[in-house]
Amino acid sequence: MKRNWFIDGRYKDYSFQSLQKDFIAGLVVGVIAIPLGMAFAIASGVKPEYGIYTTIIAGVLISLLGGSKFQIGGPTGAFIPILFGIVMTYGFENLLIAGFLAGIILTLMGIFKLGSLIKFIPKPVTIGFTAGIAVIIFVGQVPNFLGLSGVEKHEEFINNVKEIFMHIQSMNMYSVLTAGICLMAVLGTPRFFPKIPGPLIGIICSTLVATFLFPGQVATIGSTYGEIPNNLPQFKFPEITLDRIQLLIRPALVIAMLGAIESLLSAVVADGMSGSKHNSNKELIGQGVANIITPLFGGIPATGAIARTATNIKNGAVSPVSGVVHGIVVLLVLVLFAPYASKVPLASMAPILMVVAWNMSERHLFFNMVKIKTTDSLILVITFLLTVFENLTSAVEVGLILAVLLFIKRMSDTIVTEKVLPNPNNKHQQVDSRVVTSTHDCPQISIYNVEGPLFFGAAQTFEQSIIGTTHSKPKVLLLRMGQVPLLDTTGESYLSNIVHHFSKHGLVLISGIKPQPKTLLIKTGLYEVIGKDHFFDHTGVAIDYALEQLNRNKCLGCKHFAFRECSALSGDLTKGIEERRRAFSS
Repeated sequence: MKRNWFIDGRYKDYSFQSLQKDFIAGLVVGVIAIPLGMAFAIASGVKPEYGIYTTIIAGVLISLLGGSKFQIGGPTGAFIPILFGIVMTYGFENLLIAGFLAGIILTLMGIFKLGSLIKFIPKPVTIGFTAGIAVIIFVGQVPNFLGLSGVEKHEEFINNVKEIFMHIQSMNMYSVLTAGICLMAVLGTPRFFPKIPGPLIGIICSTLVATFLFPGQVATIGSTYGEIPNNLPQFKFPEITLDRIQLLIRPALVIAMLGAIESLLSAVVADGMSGSKHNSNKELIGQGVANIITPLFGGIPATGAIARTATNIKNGAVSPVSGVVHGIVVLLVLVLFAPYASKVPLASMAPILMVVAWNMSERHLFFNMVKIKTTDSLILVITFLLTVFENLTSAVEVGLILAVLLFIKRMSDTIVTEKVLPNPNNKHQQVDSRVVTSTHDCPQISIYNVEGPLFFGAAQTFEQSIIGTTHSKPKVLLLRMGQVPLLDTTGESYLSNIVHHFSKHGLVLISGIKPQPKTLLIKTGLYEVIGKDHFFDHTGVAIDYALEQLNRNKCLGCKHFAFRECSALSGDLTKGIEERRRAFSS
């Protein structure tokens, strides 16, 4: 009988002490999430309150419905370039629809158990686009840090850099001072007061300084975006049409893909820190439902937040209740302190996002991977550059395609097809390629070691290695396939070419074939073409069978002695020649 889901796993042995621990962890994470939610929203090109709405709604739903005990969901830095691009291109209302569609895609991914597929995305691709996103976020905050005026935001990175240089003369020293105070607080608080959230201290200190020492000298959230309302927006279902779906399906796919990657990476980090085990498919369903509902209340796309999840665990969380508490804390702050949040300077937000970008850049992994100078380094650099100078969609597409092509090239290089013979110096007569020479090679039996996967990237090389080196038209071709773990239909096709080529003047034997290749040969009918009796478990038995197929007349006088039986097979003629020589000499 199936156990109750609530009791099974994530809430097992839950107690009042557990609730206390979750309450403390949720309180800390909720306080941290408030400035981050506003900062991520502003950087994404939307009003700060939308980031708070996302933190509340998505945060609660992801914790309740996801597959991780400790996952904290909400807006994240990874989404900033994508969401900003969608807002610039399609507008805010279409961003909500794209998020809604992304939620449906994520839910379907979970339902169809595609969670495990995320692990197949190569590390160089994820590091490359993460580092690229970090650069975009960092540079995007320079205007707010310096207090530049008249700066227009563009979707293209290079145009945003040009805007900075064009307006550098408008630098506001009050903004620089405000940002500097916040930056020092963000960096210094963890060192001296590790249990106090640095971003919160940074915002409070810098806001107080700007408000009382030089009021009206720096741009604030209120002066730029208007007052933050102290309530949740009304429920509103977006106007979804077929035309809009066609227009936004690609951005929605990008949001879903990145959301899946980020959330599952965060869940893996949580597993490593806590010793727990997440359910990847359930996590995707939870992320999907959250992203379906959040846009209905004006929220932007959300995913698992690695830093907030780690903070949740470090502060003693024991269940998803801490994530629910974190959402409630943010809601209470919104209701009680929204007017005060409007006074926060934009310059205070900039260093928070810069630190987030710095931390998410994975710079050590990036430079180490570049330093080793392999094909992975190439994938990493190309993905990074395309993320920064083109867009994330192109970067991931090109990175994945390049990774697949280079993987195919590497795998094709692993295929080994070499001619072998039994080594007479080996006690068990094991086959060896080094004993094959021009004077020690059987003209009637060709034996080949085949090692590696016979798939579309390597199959042609395999065929050429066999047909291109058997000019003597041997009677028997023996393929040792014990080291072939995989055979696809392309490999089967080229093997079929070899079989039909040799069947014109001889026969093909196969030894040691693995279950998967054998099953495919049976399905395609090539197994019957080769002949059931021509498959052997052991090479020695196959060689004995091959020797029985020889043309004995061709063996007479042969000096190659490739097999131990060759002396007997060629001995009569040799003996006759020696006798005639002795008779002639006498």
